[in-house]
Amino acid sequence: MKRLLTTACLFVLASAGLRAEDLKVADLTFNVSEPWKSVPTSSPMRAGTVEATVEGSTTAVQAVFYYFGPGQGGDVDANITRWLGQFQGAPKSSRETLKAGEAEIEIVDATGTFLDGPPMGAKTPKADYSLLGAIVPAAEANIFIKLTGPKEDIAKLKDAFRALISSPFKS
Repeated sequence: MKRLLTTACLFVLASAGLRAEDLKVADLTFNVSEPWKSVPTSSPMRAGTVEATVEGSTTAVQAVFYYFGPGQGGDVDANITRWLGQFQGAPKSSRETLKAGEAEIEIVDATGTFLDGPPMGAKTPKADYSLLGAIVPAAEANIFIKLTGPKEDIAKLKDAFRALISSPFKS
């Protein structure tokens, strides 16, 4: 029965022009390819989660996708400010706009002591951590993607992150 369901799911994906590795969020489909792999989300607030483990590291880092729908989630500047506020003190940061097809994706890159934990719960300071955040425009609202982890791991994943976030706009 399980094999039949798996085969049926793959058939539905293929007939819709999707691969099993793709992640659909709102009206966009992200290509999940090496080094990324899709993993189950740990919260109903998440629209999707992918992870990667870089060579020499023992822990996978996760890129979390959030989509709240029309009129929800706040604007670009408010989200970047909130992400930077997840660091102890002022992190070293930069911001850029990535042009992907007709879309303009806002990217923030920050490094410092990241305060890890739930939004309203206790935080664990993690020194030498980086955050790569992307705000991807979808048809009705933005998709927010956040990747955090040890700065060495995140540095090795920058190009793969850029490919992932811009993949819906590649032909």
